[in-house]
Amino acid sequence: MDKAFVAQRVATKLFSTEKAIDAAMVEAAELLAGAVEARAQLKLSAVTGDKAQAKLVEAIGALAQARTAIVEMHHEMADLKLRVGIRTKLIGVEEKPEEETKPKGLREVG
Repeated sequence: MDKAFVAQRVATKLFSTEKAIDAAMVEAAELLAGAVEARAQLKLSAVTGDKAQAKLVEAIGALAQARTAIVEMHHEMADLKLRVGIRTKLIGVEEKPEEETKPKGLREVG
């Protein structure tokens, strides 16, 4: 089987994993905001639900660590792709913004 097709399958899973972690972080952050708003709307003491909120913040921290790890994996896989001789650009479900695709420190001349 062609190396580029095999690598694209892995890349597609990597991109979907990155997106899933981001979505989980958004959901957890919205849950935290909703819990804080609910406590305020119900005029409950700041200590009410404090342990539960602390656990949620801990979970958000774990998601952030997972995101960092998957981004590091992404970079490692990009290096590996070149080492095994795959020069084809592997694409995800959405295009990256132009700023992210330009090497840092370069500017357009025109």
